[in-house]
Amino acid sequence: MYLSHLRLTQFKNYAQQRLSFSPRLNCFVGFNGAGKTNLLEAIYYLCMSKGYGNSVDQYNIRHGDRVARIDGTFTLDDEREDRIVVKLRKRQRKVIERNGTAYDRISEHVGRYPVVIVTPDDINLVLEGSATRRKLLDNSLSQTDPQYLNHLIAYNRLLDNRNARLKELEGHHDHTGLLSVYDAQMKAPAEYIHQKRQAFVDPFTDLLTQAYAAISGQREEVGLEYKSHLTGTDWESLLSERAEKDRILQRTSGGVHRDELVFTQNEHPLRRVASQGQLKSFVLSLKLAQYRLLEASTNRTPILLLDDIFDKLDRERVKQLLDLVMSSAFGQLFITDTDPERITSLISHNPNVDWERFLVVDGVARNEAEWKRFLEEE
Repeated sequence: MYLSHLRLTQFKNYAQQRLSFSPRLNCFVGFNGAGKTNLLEAIYYLCMSKGYGNSVDQYNIRHGDRVARIDGTFTLDDEREDRIVVKLRKRQRKVIERNGTAYDRISEHVGRYPVVIVTPDDINLVLEGSATRRKLLDNSLSQTDPQYLNHLIAYNRLLDNRNARLKELEGHHDHTGLLSVYDAQMKAPAEYIHQKRQAFVDPFTDLLTQAYAAISGQREEVGLEYKSHLTGTDWESLLSERAEKDRILQRTSGGVHRDELVFTQNEHPLRRVASQGQLKSFVLSLKLAQYRLLEASTNRTPILLLDDIFDKLDRERVKQLLDLVMSSAFGQLFITDTDPERITSLISHNPNVDWERFLVVDGVARNEAEWKRFLEEE
């Protein structure tokens, strides 16, 4: 599977843009702020129905406009084509269409076109709080199990309602029984999420250790541990144990929304013992492990997006990564860089690679042949 065509209308800093891609490697080069990352964001939208990070739909509409549109064509393994359209409108619900038909539930789209993105901020997976690591779990499992995403949406909605009710009570006991209703409704999604996250860990750890060995060439033993309030107990017992604490704190103190992934190196917490180089290798390994897991679970080759990895990685580490993804059974790759010649020099020793380089200037992206014709006309 690969993305063959992309068309943008009033998205981010692009007024109108059409691009055709190589099924293997595509490079967007240009100065900071030119719009390279916006192209990766558009591709991510086509795959996941949303932007990555904390992107808000309305902020992805071009300044001064009220609507934006992303059109993409995926060529599948059997040569069939799927056309995906994302329509963003200010103060209105976005619309996702597949082959001319809008989804009733946008969650039905997630997982059809698996994608993994690597950004300079991924180091926060190790350094920041548990919420960033739960996002890794949720992103992976949502793309491989549609029911997981539905349960996650239901759990988070009920959690918001439960917390709102606890605040309304202001520390008093609930005599209406409303909390008990929320507790009963949260049981099924909480237990499903816990079960799937628990089953995720062992196969993912195997893939992680393989990726780390390939990238770092070092001998450290890396791993991860899944910690959850539901491990070793059931939902009713957990809420009963924490009922008084929840009443006093006016929030839900236990549940899968507090789950944690602990990363280790030689059985010690990674963030405490790893060097900067080891941390960077570990984060890349996490994403490559995610790639392999999605590939095995969806029976489709994911798209890999590498955003400004030169910004936080040394040249040798980037070379190791590119050698790995270009020489192994990886699929379509998109990469951004500020230096037009750096990526060229890194892949020049692999002349058989099918690739395209696009120069991005102020919200306009053209491949080299198009830029040459444009300059000649000027």
